Amino acid sequence: MPKPLLPILFLSCLFCQAVPGLCAVDGVPDPNQARGPIEQGEYDSSLEQLRRSHELFPLNQSIRRSLAEGYHAAGLELLRKKQYQKADQLFAGGNELYPEDPRFMFLRGVCAYYLKQYDSARYELEQAHRLLPDDVELLHMLGRVLYDTDNRGQALDLWQRALELDPSQREIATLLERSKRQMAVEEQMPRGYSSRFDLAYDRGVDMAFALAVLDELENAASQVGSELGHFPPARVPVSIYSRADYTAVTAAPDWSGGVYDGTIRLPFGALRQLNPRLKAVLHHEYAHVVVFDLTHGNCPLWLNEGIAEMFGRRQCAPPARKERVARGRQVMDIRKLERSFDALGARDAGLAYQQSWSLVNHLVTAYGWHRVSAILLALGEGATTEQAIARALGDYGLSYGGLVREWREAQERARGGVRE
Repeated sequence: MPKPLLPILFLSCLFCQAVPGLCAVDGVPDPNQARGPIEQGEYDSSLEQLRRSHELFPLNQSIRRSLAEGYHAAGLELLRKKQYQKADQLFAGGNELYPEDPRFMFLRGVCAYYLKQYDSARYELEQAHRLLPDDVELLHMLGRVLYDTDNRGQALDLWQRALELDPSQREIATLLERSKRQMAVEEQMPRGYSSRFDLAYDRGVDMAFALAVLDELENAASQVGSELGHFPPARVPVSIYSRADYTAVTAAPDWSGGVYDGTIRLPFGALRQLNPRLKAVLHHEYAHVVVFDLTHGNCPLWLNEGIAEMFGRRQCAPPARKERVARGRQVMDIRKLERSFDALGARDAGLAYQQSWSLVNHLVTAYGWHRVSAILLALGEGATTEQAIARALGDYGLSYGGLVREWREAQERARGGVRE
């Protein structure tokens, strides 16, 4: 499941006050002329104007300050849109102008974290932490980096310190409690490794079964990566739990067969043999890894789950009876399937997965995997679903709504023209 963009992004207050009374004197440009458009969200031309002014007058502190303010404001806007690479480039520009200011270090660390560049994220955040040792949001973010790089004890210490400084931080309190539960379950787990995966598994799991899971995940990585044209560079953590521990750690609904939340979490603890159904779960969950890496979490759930179902069903297709039942039921509004399925009951969740698969299957059959990849890449650059689909299918004249209508018409033809 995608990790939410943290509220810490709004705490970076560097350069938030305009300098009153500045004006152009002796041929020096007035930085306030560029600041106004920046405050209205018109970044590109204003930043270019300020860059040129800074090149001409590199010692003018008003221009330097305004340029840094522009980098900061434009970078935050890109960060909100999950355009992490572009945001980092702007924060790097601000960091170059003010190399000792922890705010740009912090924001660069945030970008690196969401890009899964953990070494860079840790470096930037630790630099900022040295300057702001009691900043709650820095403690929060640095703890996330440490936890995700298996420095869990240090992460918990930072979150505990953050709560001592500000007990009202409910998100950190929830994160700390959940992480303690995970550590209690996983601390004594045996480990296994392959070229792309780090596996922790319940003590009741047979080692041969654990190794078979790793082998199948490697197969999934090859298949999914080949179709989507992407192989995530970061190693992927995987955990196999008993059903009880899985429920305690993930709080997933009863019908859940696996979860990806930065770690592939599987309730396989009581199993001994890797059958086609379990292989389908592994391929499904690994597809989420690739989708998340391409989109940085900016992906409608129907597309995410539909892609995952496409790869899972290559290993084990659902019974034809279930597909007929799903096709015969009322079609859900696809835009209502852009968020979580967790609130759905098992029956409706099954329909949501079937419908997501059906739409993605239509997309792949009609236009090819390369168009799906183009949509994911556009989402990863911060495009909305509307924009990403229009960009990828623009030469067909298709919009988001047009794609959905085309799919519905194809469904009606498949049912013999009977409308719902």
